[in-house]
Amino acid sequence: MSLYIEASFEGLNKYDEELCGDKVEVIRNENFVIVVLADGLGSGVKANILATLTSKIIGTMLVGGANIEQAVETIASTLPECKERGIAYSTFTILQLFHTGEVYLVEFDNPSTLMLKKGRFAEIKKQVRSVYGKTIRESRFNAQPGDMFIIMSDGAVHAGIGGTLNLGWQWDNIKEYVGRIYKRDMTAKNMVKLLLSVCDNLYMQKPGDDTSVAAVKVRKPLTVNVMVGPPVNRNEDHAVVGKFLSQEGKKVVCGGTTSQIVSRVLGRELITNFNYFNPSIPPTADIEGIDLTTEGVLTLGKTLEYIKKYSSSENSINDILKLNQKDGVSRLSRMLLEQGTKIHFFMGRAMNPAHQNPDLPLDLSIKLKLVNEMAALLKGMGKAVDIEYY
Repeated sequence: MSLYIEASFEGLNKYDEELCGDKVEVIRNENFVIVVLADGLGSGVKANILATLTSKIIGTMLVGGANIEQAVETIASTLPECKERGIAYSTFTILQLFHTGEVYLVEFDNPSTLMLKKGRFAEIKKQVRSVYGKTIRESRFNAQPGDMFIIMSDGAVHAGIGGTLNLGWQWDNIKEYVGRIYKRDMTAKNMVKLLLSVCDNLYMQKPGDDTSVAAVKVRKPLTVNVMVGPPVNRNEDHAVVGKFLSQEGKKVVCGGTTSQIVSRVLGRELITNFNYFNPSIPPTADIEGIDLTTEGVLTLGKTLEYIKKYSSSENSINDILKLNQKDGVSRLSRMLLEQGTKIHFFMGRAMNPAHQNPDLPLDLSIKLKLVNEMAALLKGMGKAVDIEYY
């Protein structure tokens, strides 16, 4: 079984610095995902350049088939070492996860990577060796669905040092906190948000060091199938609904007319819910065999807003918590953002006259634009997205 690798990262700039001295690079291809976290020497522009070059060089070379010796040799000969202190230009952590479950981990002077199995801390066995004069820790092992990895720069373990905590938020403290807050359905993004929030609070919103956290979760693939709008040709209703229902994964129907078509083809009652969990969001409905049935344009528009906020680096814990609410927009957003690894849109092109602008061509109608924009954002998060038009 090909596994899905979910990756998320965020960082805090050192107080009064415009640029972060850490850099996280996530590279995906059909075989694996590589996450590189580099921590440049010092802070500000110089550190940012060093970290960016380190992460780019390592990521690009490993994707191109180079080994760690070649990558380290290249950055060691390319980037300067601090003459005054005799220390490295940049520390780094490399986590390469194959869709088969194989894992390759390399650490150079960054805090140790945390691994959770079934919510419990699991030790990673490492080999220490010298590569081009650098002492690295290297591991190879296999991961299972549900495993989570947490990578951090030393800004995390220094959080609060000399202020709220004498010795900082040490690695063992972070390990204990992670084990306490972890839940089985927790996403990589949620873990990153919670950890950085604690770091920011310990620094009293004035970070004394650049602080970056990346989380990676191994998941079983799950497809979310979303039917939006009726087919242009009414004679295709049965065929399209039949194909939609035959797909593996969750089923979502968006739109009043579309819901009626699915209800008719299935021969099952369409029951409207009158529980208004949020007055600004249309209520959902129920069709036996369908996971979620919603209104069309308004729900899709609000869902797109949620996706934009979720994908923004400026989102908050509250933006993520919205996904746990019971209204149709929150439920659809959660399926697309946190549950689905592949999103398959069945896009009907029959127009609803109430939503059609006569000045716009068919392919720029409201629903099509909403779905296309959603698809682009979801692809940017590493999800596979298909749109079939009918």
